Amino acid sequence: MKNIDKTLSPAWSRPLPRLAPPPSAAFARRLGDGLLPWLLPLGLVLLWWVASHRHWMSAQVLPTPELVWQSARELLAGELWSELAISLRRLAWGLLAGVASGAALGAWLGFSPRAERLVFPTFSALAQIPTLAWIPLFMLFFGIGELLKLVVLVKAVVVPVTIHTLVGVRDAQPKLREAAAVLRLPPRLLVWRLILPAALPAFLTGLRLALAQGWTSLLAVELLASSEGIGYLMVQGRQLFMLDIVFVCILIIGLVGVGMDRAIQWLDRRLLHWPQAATGEFRRRPPGRGWQRLQVWLPPLALLLLWQSASSAEWVDPAILASPLEVARATWSGALDGSLPGALFDSLKRTLGGLLLGGGLGFLGGLLLGLWRPAERFFGPTFAALRQVAIFAWVPLLTAWFGLGEPAKLTFVAIAAFFPLLLATQRGIASLPPSLGEAARVLRLGPWRRLLRLVLPGAAPSVFAGLRLALIYAWLGTIGAEYFMPSDGGIGSLMIGAQQLFRMDLIGAGMLLVGLTGALLNALGQRIEARATRWRHA
Repeated sequence: MKNIDKTLSPAWSRPLPRLAPPPSAAFARRLGDGLLPWLLPLGLVLLWWVASHRHWMSAQVLPTPELVWQSARELLAGELWSELAISLRRLAWGLLAGVASGAALGAWLGFSPRAERLVFPTFSALAQIPTLAWIPLFMLFFGIGELLKLVVLVKAVVVPVTIHTLVGVRDAQPKLREAAAVLRLPPRLLVWRLILPAALPAFLTGLRLALAQGWTSLLAVELLASSEGIGYLMVQGRQLFMLDIVFVCILIIGLVGVGMDRAIQWLDRRLLHWPQAATGEFRRRPPGRGWQRLQVWLPPLALLLLWQSASSAEWVDPAILASPLEVARATWSGALDGSLPGALFDSLKRTLGGLLLGGGLGFLGGLLLGLWRPAERFFGPTFAALRQVAIFAWVPLLTAWFGLGEPAKLTFVAIAAFFPLLLATQRGIASLPPSLGEAARVLRLGPWRRLLRLVLPGAAPSVFAGLRLALIYAWLGTIGAEYFMPSDGGIGSLMIGAQQLFRMDLIGAGMLLVGLTGALLNALGQRIEARATRWRHA
């Protein structure tokens, strides 16, 4: 019957057989696809060569590619390897201590509902204060030696590892736990056969974040206070106006970032060789009742009491340990005289300006890369490579090109906010189901209506998740810009100035403001995301 229908159907309704393209055309297409990702970096190198040889910028600010290549050869034959080895050794020790501490703490909190209820709220509140905000305090406590780098690295690493290990251990599928109880598995087998495999995916996610945050934090502290390491080499090149050294260091930092990302991907593939459930059942732990709700306040009250006792008894030099009462007085007096609100307002202006510039460009770039395949092939690899360069590696270059004023700070914050929205928008569009495209063709929607009615609503959850991340990154970028680029206002500049004057009370007030502002920005991002995507829960 099917053969009869095919015979009687008109010829124009039958699909014509597709002819295979000639070998030369297929080869040309493959060659074009292979060359397309290289066009942008080659074009940038060509532009760099023309700009440096025609002296569009001073030779001290924009060295020629030949000079950078010569400096790279000299550094590779000399001090570069030793400085890089110092930084990598610091990173390894910080990762070892931070990952071990975070895994142990996260496993304990995940196993024990009581420990999670008592300890995790205090841990989460302290984690709201970014690593950058702790650096002035750590510099007063530990000096500028190796201990400072280790403490900063541990602080940067322990937070993501703890949180993701906690989630992995706590959210192991209840049915697997019930099966283990029925089989009466001993504790050793329970941990080895159930808890570790269930928590490993979340732990590896935390490890990837910890590696990125640790590398970025190490570069920040080496730029601020170090006499060795790859960050110090960049500072030395910037101070001597030898920007060729800065270019080489940025390239090396990017290559190290790519190598670490590939290593984590390889580890992920090797360790996670079993199929993962699409959705695991999750039973939320019941909230505390009565006295249990008050127990949450015991750890922070105990810490405050210990802090006040240590300050009153002068267990630590009073010059480097202000009491909680002194910090409260400094916060109150700063609020009354307008110094703290003014500094916070200046910082928030920079955050908003950088977010609008960098986040807007990231959103538009993500739309372009997600909607047009050639653009993704053309820009995507270059953006992926630039994303591996730790954000603080750009500081010496930006200060040489834009000075220490507002343009340099705005550019730095914009770079921090650019990549989260670019990546989130592109991935949100790429993950749209094919049925939306079929619906657009059936409804005969034009490109503009298709974008407004289908693409943007479908990608909205990913876009707003990227916006929330860009908010936090812009705020952290603002604090970093004010650390490295002195200015007349800003909470970061206020904290660095207080550190130089040994004003521990003012540093504490600044840390409090930074943590509260970061928490409020995160809550604002969640609120915007919930309101913009409320149709998903209708």
